[in-house]
Amino acid sequence: MTGRYVRELHAIDETHIAAVGGKGAHLGALSRIDGVGVPAGFCVTTDAFRLALAGTPSLAGPLDRLDRVGADDPAALRTAAAEVRRAIERIALPGDVAAAVDCALSALGADAAYAVRSSATAEDLPTASFAGQQDTYLNVVGEAEVLRHVSRCWASLFTERAVTYRRRHGIDDRAVDMAVVVQRMVFPDAAGVLFTADPVTGDRTVVSVEAGFGLGEALVSGLVNPDVFTVRDGAVVARTIGVKARAVHAAPGGGTRERAVDPARREQPALTDAQAVRLAALGRRIEARFGRPQDVEWALTGDDVHILQSRPITTLFPVPAAAADGTFHVYLSVGHQQMMTDAMKPLGLSMWRLTAMATMHEAGGRLFVDATPHLATEAGRTAFLDLIGRADPLTLDALETVLARDVVPTTPDPAPAWPPAGGPPPIETDPAIVTGLVARSRESVATLERDIRARSGPELFDFLTEAFAEHKRVLTDPLSAQVIMAGMQATWWLNDKLGEWLGERDAADTLTLSAPGNVTSEMGLALLDVADVIRPYPEVVAFLRDHADDGFLDELPKLPGGAQARAAVEGYLDRYGMRCVGEIDITRPRWSERPATLVPLILDNVRTFTPGAAARRFAHGRERAEAKAREVLDRLRALPDGERKAAETQRMIDRVRTFIGYREYPKYDIVSRYAVYKRALLAEAGRLARAGVLADPEDVFHLTFDEFREVSATGWADAGLIRRRREEFRAHQALTPPRVLTSDGEALNGSYRREDVPPGALAGLPVSAGVVEGRARIVTDLARADLEPGDILVTAHTDPSWTPLFVAVAGLVTEVGGQMTHGAVIAREYGLPAVVAVPDATRLIPDGGRIRVHGAAGYVELLS
Repeated sequence: MTGRYVRELHAIDETHIAAVGGKGAHLGALSRIDGVGVPAGFCVTTDAFRLALAGTPSLAGPLDRLDRVGADDPAALRTAAAEVRRAIERIALPGDVAAAVDCALSALGADAAYAVRSSATAEDLPTASFAGQQDTYLNVVGEAEVLRHVSRCWASLFTERAVTYRRRHGIDDRAVDMAVVVQRMVFPDAAGVLFTADPVTGDRTVVSVEAGFGLGEALVSGLVNPDVFTVRDGAVVARTIGVKARAVHAAPGGGTRERAVDPARREQPALTDAQAVRLAALGRRIEARFGRPQDVEWALTGDDVHILQSRPITTLFPVPAAAADGTFHVYLSVGHQQMMTDAMKPLGLSMWRLTAMATMHEAGGRLFVDATPHLATEAGRTAFLDLIGRADPLTLDALETVLARDVVPTTPDPAPAWPPAGGPPPIETDPAIVTGLVARSRESVATLERDIRARSGPELFDFLTEAFAEHKRVLTDPLSAQVIMAGMQATWWLNDKLGEWLGERDAADTLTLSAPGNVTSEMGLALLDVADVIRPYPEVVAFLRDHADDGFLDELPKLPGGAQARAAVEGYLDRYGMRCVGEIDITRPRWSERPATLVPLILDNVRTFTPGAAARRFAHGRERAEAKAREVLDRLRALPDGERKAAETQRMIDRVRTFIGYREYPKYDIVSRYAVYKRALLAEAGRLARAGVLADPEDVFHLTFDEFREVSATGWADAGLIRRRREEFRAHQALTPPRVLTSDGEALNGSYRREDVPPGALAGLPVSAGVVEGRARIVTDLARADLEPGDILVTAHTDPSWTPLFVAVAGLVTEVGGQMTHGAVIAREYGLPAVVAVPDATRLIPDGGRIRVHGAAGYVELLS
């Protein structure tokens, strides 16, 4: 029965996806697993599909019209997809295909009932499940009806939902073929799904079994609340019995119908505990065969279990490979610390790991650090949790949730202290220390730029390996760490002591306004100075408004005032052009590579501000800080022992203003070096592309640093690997990284356990004092920000590249952040009320609605 147009299930496996689609390939593989029962059947192959479509020239026009429609026009997409679908449904199966199907049906029983299921070649993949996107037909009786439903399955490749799903995953409609699975129909007593990992938490140690009476369609369609059995280590550890008022059963003559469940049975479990455990064991066997957690459809007739389908669970966040050592680990998200939780490409991941000060592990296109050693002893745990709690209470809550289960291994040996015992030694409050650190950093970067020139091939990679050692040496300079900690500790001291002595909870927010030497806050103000140069030249302003492509700098000198404008922009890029959104990922385009990114920000500054705004803003902040210092010192002197308290406070004010600005400089040093590395690596990639080794220079973004080195040395690149990495990156982009991830796969984001937040308000972390009310603007793309004075910026996360937006807004709300992350530091320097770490802020706050940000209390009120 196995031939070109029809293949028996037991004759296929995952290697046959191109012929039988994802579902068919998985069913074939399932049928080969010992102890797993799969209903007998066959696949109508993609060759049959292509033969049928090739014989229908009238399809060309509808397919062309569908190609021209984007996912952003759902009405047009719906119309175009329906036209293609109708055309396919009218196709008569070619004679050879119909004969092959007829032969296969005769072998199984021509008059039997069948399930006819779509099986696309882009379906049930590790990176995209396509669950529910194509059609399934149950209880199809008779050869003619089976043939008709094969055509209907082909047509379901072009349902609106399937086409939209493909567009979102970057899959071309014409690159997907459709096979059809035909199986003997099962008429179950109970049916459902099981997940070999908790589909909500990601915990890989449990199996979740959902069950209802009759066919599983009742569960899939949401008709009933299923029974849910949670199985761990061969035992049911939790169960919820749903009220199952309705069930779906086969209808006489074909199809299905919905029926009421006998009231006496509605609250009875559809499974026994023993059956749930047996199903869980089958799920584990299937998971082991496919090598990843599975979503399995099953049916139970009497005591016989039938497996109807299995697909990867694509929504689970992956676990770091290091977790496979069999011991329990707790990982913390690096992206939440760096304010960049987007997925990174392989070159970006490997470069950050090679230049980072801590050992990092990759999962889901993100990086994590193993916190387990710091949690292994009571002393280490206390210090580590104290530091985490100051930075991000959500991460602290997630860690405490894990620790409460007593699952973190302890060690009798001293664990690494965090921060190191006693912290860095004290230093004098001397601005020359900061000046010296900055000068040494600039000299080191200049040396790097000089020495990397003209290097290529293996010599370049050898040089970079040595450069990474210097990179780490600069970042781990003990004096640099002392300065950073001195600024942070002075901030904490001021808030703690002035809170205790004067009831001033967030005095440091005002005392640090316009602190000197903050390279990130200076960056935002410097763009105001660029706007001052451009503002007097209306032809330049008009040109930038209408011709903002990356070649605009070359065109500017042709306009009156254009030479001055170009010089101002280039001067800015000389100082800050290495920055960009997501700058910890070396593969992201820098401002120097795409200077047009800055044009909307410059134009907003031209429109919104008047000349000299940067100097005025900085002076105003400094004056507010000085006035606040005089106020608190005067109040302290009026207290018992006031002179001592005032003197201590003055020393801490001097200390915080001397050192807090340097907090931003190490990141600037990193991205400055990254810009140098990237120029050299892209030059090497360009050489390889010109030699025909690479199709495109940016192919190297999908290779690790060591893989890129190998390509450079051998002159050969694995195009298939690069293609797979692109697909993996698209899948990673759809994942949301957790703050805390365990080696069991559990993803935790923590909760605020507060009673001081008004009903309906959104809780967050207070990072910059003040209360402001204004229009919320949800911004997901820096280059497409549409802000007016008085608006409140609401976004997922902000790294230093977002700073130019801060000068134009009245407040800040982010989903990710901590007390000392970049957005918080700059918000305080600019005097913006800010609340960060607000879960789902961009979804829960309506764009354009009015909100009130309570920067000291740490919550956001939704006013309209």
